[in-house]
Amino acid sequence: MRSSTIIRTTAETDIKLALCLDGTGKSEVATGVGFLDHMLTLFAKHGRFDLSVTCKGDTYVDDHHSVEDIGIALGQAFAEALGDKRGICRYGSMLLPMDEALILCAVDLSGRACLVNTVTLPCQKVGSFDTELVQEFMLGFTRKAELSLHFQMLAGENTHHIIEAMFKAMGRALGAAVRIEEAYRDEIPSTKGVL
Repeated sequence: MRSSTIIRTTAETDIKLALCLDGTGKSEVATGVGFLDHMLTLFAKHGRFDLSVTCKGDTYVDDHHSVEDIGIALGQAFAEALGDKRGICRYGSMLLPMDEALILCAVDLSGRACLVNTVTLPCQKVGSFDTELVQEFMLGFTRKAELSLHFQMLAGENTHHIIEAMFKAMGRALGAAVRIEEAYRDEIPSTKGVL
């Protein structure tokens, strides 16, 4: 089983995160940020990752540090669980509808961090959640997972639906990218011989 446990403690957050890439989509998420809990639960379910996350953060300031640091910890867990990436598909993509929203997500487990996010969020808040934190989460995740992550919005009006479609699509795309291809089980999926 490809898995990782990350403990990240700073002056702003105390995070424990466990990830299994070869899971069934089970999750236990308690980040102190309700909307993020919902998004990570959806992400795990649609990626078929087992995910456990707890975070005690300085949410009395705002949710920024918790959201960003959880993205960092999740990226670290992905990188560690993937190891040398032998046998993986490497690429994954999903075109995902969520009611009126339609989001394209594509990933390459390239070993190079690159985030391209052209999604425009109509509202600054979903409940008490600052929607600009979606970008901070994705940046932290991308940098530590060392992957290329692309989002494009083809349609969307409801901010909750758009963000939900992003997390579901990312789960599906990553689930495909980390899958082991039997024909290439002993190979690194790159002509360089390393990712």
